[in-house]
Amino acid sequence: MPKPQSSLVMLLGNRLTTMQIVSLLPSATEIVYALGLDDQLVGVTFECNEPPRALQEKTVIVGGLDTSAMAPVEIDAYVRTQFAAGADLYTLHQDALAGLDPDLILTQDLCRVCAVPTSEVRAAVAQLGCRADVLTLDPYSLAEVLETISTVARRTGIPGRGDALVNALRSRLQDVRDAVASRDRRRVLVLEWVDPPFGAGHWMPDMVDVAGGEPVACQRRAKSVPTDWDIIRASRPEVVVLAPCGFGLDGAAEQSAAVVEQLPDTEVWAIDGDGLLVRPGPRLVEGVEVLAGILHPVLGPVSDTSASRIR
Repeated sequence: MPKPQSSLVMLLGNRLTTMQIVSLLPSATEIVYALGLDDQLVGVTFECNEPPRALQEKTVIVGGLDTSAMAPVEIDAYVRTQFAAGADLYTLHQDALAGLDPDLILTQDLCRVCAVPTSEVRAAVAQLGCRADVLTLDPYSLAEVLETISTVARRTGIPGRGDALVNALRSRLQDVRDAVASRDRRRVLVLEWVDPPFGAGHWMPDMVDVAGGEPVACQRRAKSVPTDWDIIRASRPEVVVLAPCGFGLDGAAEQSAAVVEQLPDTEVWAIDGDGLLVRPGPRLVEGVEVLAGILHPVLGPVSDTSASRIR
């Protein structure tokens, strides 16, 4: 029988069964847990480490190269080499996917570096004869990130729960807007990568706006692209927030030397990029709150587990 499009519980014959969900990107995993759907989540990727128990509780169906021991320039070279050769960065374990027999697969086409592309997922689903719905989440702005939460909630039959979560997140964002409304805005550079440097893209300039800053050298609501230090210096940043994709606070701090060297007169912060800025999920709101604390210290101290001032 055809699969329903928006019901968490499906009727099969005379019995009820729970929808089985597979998440192929870390932000979608965070959304599923935030919506209280973790009992329905059966498959994740090797990078779905938030909450940490996801990797312990769920079947890992996407693998990839462990880059933890590689320098940023080495990671960048590896990615470019793979793309030039037409190779993928991730391996979708089709046997594992088939064994889970999911009803809904959450994926994206936003960034080939971040997750398995939708086209590959659909091809695998067709090859396996799997009847799963494939839902692509491709937000480009902060508002669209919140809308993806509502979209997942509607598709899984819990629109009210989604509305409650999104409304709570919007309320927190409004609290930040109100707190910084009368304060001076400093010029803020968010770096997604350091070697080569990538200015922030997609929703991150929106986050700086809400936090009471003026984003510079960025790609507003568009894919981040490589730049160079001369262009960055010409943008005259007053504050640099280093948030390398794929790294937490410790990794950002370790990579900060290059920023300090290139911008010797600029305030520099390292931040938990994966946790607070890079992944388009509910924690972006906490990221806005942390950015506001960095830019406007009068609002209160920034947790040393979220961000660290380098200079």
